Formats: sequence, structure tokens, C-alpha cells
Amino acid sequence: MYTILICDDDRDIVSALRIYLTAEGYSTREAYDGQQALDIVRGGGAQLVLMDVMMPVMDGIAATVKIREISNIPIILLTAKSEDTDKVLGLNVGADDYVTKPFNPVEVVARVRSALRRYTSLGGVQGGSDSIVIGGIVLNDSEKAVTLDGQPVALTPIEYSILKLLMQSPGRVFSSREIYERVWHDTALGSESTVAVHIRHLREKLEINPAQPRWLKVVWGQGYKIERN
Repeated sequence: MYTILICDDDRDIVSALRIYLTAEGYSTREAYDGQQALDIVRGGGAQLVLMDVMMPVMDGIAATVKIREISNIPIILLTAKSEDTDKVLGLNVGADDYVTKPFNPVEVVARVRSALRRYTSLGGVQGGSDSIVIGGIVLNDSEKAVTLDGQPVALTPIEYSILKLLMQSPGRVFSSREIYERVWHDTALGSESTVAVHIRHLREKLEINPAQPRWLKVVWGQGYKIERN
């Protein structure tokens, strides 16, 4: 049974999400500010976090930054802000996904299920091999691990899934829409900025010079690809 940490200073929202999540078979823990959420994650008490952005003591953005220093568990932000810049900010600091308030709890449960599926079982590599090698990048799918020139690279579940998708088909261009639908398992609505943020994170972790990437390339107006060098 997976434990979902619900963190929101609105107790009615916490209560509603707890009802829907427990009905789906998840156990839950509750926090009402970012510091409480961070303490629970430090104790290993959750496999996924639903994190409100605007909270007292420590807001959701600051808490996400702190959690990413110690854990790569999925984080889904709950935000009342609908502007793209605010969504990108959350992704920039390490969140895997976001849901804009007011939301349908059924949608939140679906996002939780999808994020946990990516986190716990990202699928087998095509062709039955446990590893894919492109240049100095090695993706070992049985261990869900990535190394660069022999050194481990810490990726979030979303970053891992995108990299795996690209590495399975080197040279093929994937549009932002296709990447979003295949990785998030959801309809791509305004997906370009979301995908772009995660691609940038991958470049920062895998490229010597992210501004002039060797492997992760953008094909302007079409999408992204990984080149076999």
C-alpha cells in the first residue's frame, strides 16, 4: 500500500483528498505547512507528495526544493495560480506535475496513480535489454539508474521517463505533445512549457555545455531528439 502525503493549509481540501485517496486503497498522511511535509518525507513516511504552493511557515516551493535534496519521490503541486510562469516555477524546483485549483479530486487521484506508476515501474526496455547506451550515457532499466561517464546521475521519475523514451529511438524527433502524452499518460494541453522545463533539467545533468548540447537536441518547430554520437 502506498502512502500519500497531503500537504495543504486548507483542512477541507486535505479532508476531501483523504476521502478520495483512501477509497482508492491508498493510505494517507497529512501536513499543513511545508516544514511538516519535509519532516514526514525525511522520516520515509510517504511515496508521493501532494503539495500546496501557498502555505505558512514554509511554502510549497521551498518545501519542494528541500525535499529534492533528500528524495526523488513524486511531488504534485496544488496551486491556485493558473499562469504558465507559476507552473514552470514549480517544475523548475523539482515538482513532477501540477494541478490547478479548483480541481476535481478524481483528476488528482488519476495524477497520483500515473505518477506512482512512473516512479515504481517505468516499463521494460524495448528489445529485452536492461541497458541502453548512447555515448557516455548508460540507462539501466532494471535498476532504474542512469550514469554519465561512469558517474551516477540523479533523475526524477519524469526526467528518467523522458530520457528513456528518447534513448529507445535515437535520432527520432518527438514532439512536445507526443512526449507529454507518452510520459504523463494524459492529454497534452499546453504541454510545451512543461516538457521544455524537464528537457532543460536533463541537459543540465547530462551535458557538459547545456547551451550547446551534444546529445539532447531541439529541432525547432518540431520537437526533441537524442543523437547517437
